Formats: sequence, structure tokens, C-alpha cells
Amino acid sequence: MRTEPKPTRLDRIFARLDREPQRPVLDVPRMTRHRVVLFGATLAFYLTIVLAVVTTSWLVRLDWQAMLFRPYQQWPEIHAFLDYWVVLGQRGPTAVMVAAWLGWRCWRQHTLRPLLAFGAALLLLNVTVGAVKYGLGRSGPHYATEVGSNEMWHWFQAGSDIFPSGHTANAVVTWGILAYLASTPRARRWLSALSAVLSLSVGLTTVYLGTHWLSDVLLGWAAGLLVLLALPWLEPTIAAAEAWLFTQRDWLRAGRRGVVPLPQPTPLAPAAEDEPVPVRETLSPAAARTSRASGLLAPGPHTARSERTPVTPAGSRRPPHSDRLPRGTAPAARPATGG
Repeated sequence: MRTEPKPTRLDRIFARLDREPQRPVLDVPRMTRHRVVLFGATLAFYLTIVLAVVTTSWLVRLDWQAMLFRPYQQWPEIHAFLDYWVVLGQRGPTAVMVAAWLGWRCWRQHTLRPLLAFGAALLLLNVTVGAVKYGLGRSGPHYATEVGSNEMWHWFQAGSDIFPSGHTANAVVTWGILAYLASTPRARRWLSALSAVLSLSVGLTTVYLGTHWLSDVLLGWAAGLLVLLALPWLEPTIAAAEAWLFTQRDWLRAGRRGVVPLPQPTPLAPAAEDEPVPVRETLSPAAARTSRASGLLAPGPHTARSERTPVTPAGSRRPPHSDRLPRGTAPAARPATGG
């Protein structure tokens, strides 16, 4: 009995790299009741953090305690490693890595949705986080001026755009978008937990390095989560943008091949009930051949080529011949001459 060899792990990896023959049916997340409740709770947490910082509550005192503790001096042996680890929250490197992965998924699954969803998430993140950063104008620990102050409303000072933490919010969105676009529920759960731990570790790294307050990290984590939770509201816009881009691609391909797509034909209006419908006459084969032949012939009697007179704009080029007779006429008998 002949059995087929069991595929190895490398064979399964290469099978995954092959392009799927047709576009798969993707599971698009919807704005369910559970997601709406989670969005509302995260928004309430976001507003609570902002209010606690603005009113200089216990959270601001905790910020100063963590800053004066100077973690980078307490554990200097991990400073070099965390200098590289914090790059996982920077916009440029992480966006390039995730966009490369999502671009391969777009090519493999014949869709533009992964890249469009990632672009929409980054755009929403820049608008919301940037507006709060420059609106509140909070200075960072390295630029603090008064011990115990919340360091708010310093719009024209250096380093006054750190609340919320951009590293933390970017880590939540950049790595969380992989969980949002996961194809199976199990992969979505694992990637969600991994992105949460990764984003929190990046945020705490900024506290260790002294570039952010602890409250900056908490607000940045909530800001990134709000962007991910709001993405299902943007799915109709993403679908419309994908359809438009595919239509433009088809027009460009048709124009490159020299074939212009024709517009859809306009349907004719039905005839009225009292209007007579024209009936097409049917001819016999002999009559059809006769009608076609008569339509191709020139009008008038047919003459031989030798009897036609070439005509130019200046007139006829053939001299007159008095002895030329029309076709079909017998010549006259010549008179007999004596010899």
C-alpha cells in the first residue's frame, strides 16, 4: 500500500506563501454592542485621566514620585536594551514593518482592505492624539519647571507635546491592527493580548528613560485603544475606497491595452399599446440576392472601359473620334473601289 509523504513544516510555510487563486471571504469586524460598551468604558477612562491631570490630583503626585525615583539610575544595566526596545513604539520603523506584512496579505488575498484599514487607523491616530497633545501643552519630565505641578498649558515651550504618550498610542494601533485584521478568532485573541503587553511595555520604557510621565502612558494606551475600537465605523468608507481603486485599476489596464471600456447601453422604452409595432419583411433567398446585387450596381446603362471618356478638372483628355460608333452598332459598308 503506497502512502503519500507527510508534508514537513517547511512545506506548510511555502504553501502559505503561495497566492490564493481567488479572493477569500474575509470576516470584517462589526460594531457590536459589546464593542460599543468597551468603547464607552475606554472613553470614560480617557476623560478621567485628563481630568485627574488637569486638576493636579493624586495622579500628578504619582507622576512626580516616579520621575524623582529615576528608574534609569536604579537599574542602569538594562538601559542599553530598553533604548532599542522603545523603537517598537516609534512611528516610522513600526509602520514600515507592519505595512510590508499587510502588503503581502493584500497581494495574496486579492484585496486592499488591510493596507486601507492600517492607513485609516494611522490617520485617525494622528488627528486625535495630535490635537490633544498641542491643545493641552504639557511639558515632559526633562522640561519640568515646578515640583508638584501638572506642567500644563506650556504651548510655547520646548517638549510641551508629550500628553498623551505618542509611543504608547502608536504601539497600541500599530501592533493591534494585526489582531484587528486576523483571519481567525483564536489568532485575534492571541494577537490582542500580545499587542496589549507590547504597548504597555513600550510605555513603561518611556517612563524608565524619563521621557514621559506615568499618566502620559495611561492616556496614550487609552487613545490607541479608542482608535482600534472605532475602526468598524470606518469599514463602509474603506470598502468604498477599495472599490474605487479597483475601478481605476481596470480603467488603466484597459487604456494601456488600447481598449476603452464601453458605457452601459441605455435600455429602450417599450412601445405604447396603441402604437403599431413594425414588422420586418422576409424575402426569399433569390429576391434577397437580387436586391443586394441591385444595391451594389451603379445607376444607368453599363458601358465598356474603352468607351468611357476620362475626365479631369480641365476637361476631357481624349480627342473626339468621328468614326467611333457606339457599342452594338454594325459598321457601315465601305464603297467598292475599282482596281
